[in-house]
Amino acid sequence: MKDTEILSTFQELDPGAPAPEGCRALVFDACQLGVVLRAVLFVEVVGAIGAMFGAATPLDWLLRLAVLTAATLPATLAWLIVACSLKRWLGRWPEPAQVAAGMGLGALAGVYGCAMLYLAGLSEQAPWVSSASAGAGLAAALVAALVLRARGRQPAATAARLTELQSRIRPHFLFNTLNSAIALVRAEPAKAEALLEDLSDLFRHALIDQGESATLDDEIALAQRYLAIEQVRFGERLQIEWSLDPRAGAARLPPLLLQPLVENAVRHGVEPSEAGATVRISTQRRGSVVLIKVTNTVPAGTGAPGHGLALQNVQDRLRLLHDVQGQFRSGLVDGVYQVRIEVPA
Repeated sequence: MKDTEILSTFQELDPGAPAPEGCRALVFDACQLGVVLRAVLFVEVVGAIGAMFGAATPLDWLLRLAVLTAATLPATLAWLIVACSLKRWLGRWPEPAQVAAGMGLGALAGVYGCAMLYLAGLSEQAPWVSSASAGAGLAAALVAALVLRARGRQPAATAARLTELQSRIRPHFLFNTLNSAIALVRAEPAKAEALLEDLSDLFRHALIDQGESATLDDEIALAQRYLAIEQVRFGERLQIEWSLDPRAGAARLPPLLLQPLVENAVRHGVEPSEAGATVRISTQRRGSVVLIKVTNTVPAGTGAPGHGLALQNVQDRLRLLHDVQGQFRSGLVDGVYQVRIEVPA
């Protein structure tokens, strides 16, 4: 391997470098299904509480709530649709401008709801200013919640990179990999070079900032490099089976999501077994959903299971990126440990 190839792994790192002007992150993202459901529920709860004021009977409260819902529901959906449609455009603005835009759209949504009530004859007066203020206030609350959710991604992604780096430089992993490369240098130099290149690529992915998401194809390529290293180490003890759907490759995942699952499969399936184990990775697109499975056979009597920190990290980061559209399940079934992930296609 050339020195420039090794050094390039570290030359890409520049933690202090500012983000490009055209690549600012959107501080609030209204395009998630979970966000839509929570926004509608939040506005409906606020409307239900507001309808209590001045309601003489429960029936009167229901009628007032129905009138408010007729105005707030379309206005809320309009705010979500416009905010989602302008996602790329708003993402170029600085954070204060994005927040102000969200509140401005909320004020317009409030005016829109007021106009609907007035034109439908459900309101004798048209309180434009009050409606705009209420819309801006509700939008501010929604934007604040979305900003907190967006900021929650960064610590999780940072923790994943640090965990991955710590995993990659575990002394026994690094020692075994280099020892395997040394053993191959004279007998099979091309194989030794490929092994070191795979190790270098793992370091590169662990160290550089890859953004908030990566394609499934990228995650598969990284997992294949890791398994190529472990294949040299374990030989026939590690049986690998791939079943990949090319239509699923464009699905978005948090970066470094798949590799820890594959590493867990090797650590808990292959390492403790003298006979080895089979690791299976499959992807499949089913309509608007992409299904990802990672399974490994588990030898009997291997002792206590792990702490599940890697699985919890994967689940948390998947929830942050896809909210309710991302599903994660894992468990041991008939001697086979299974991890099942569903993400939007």
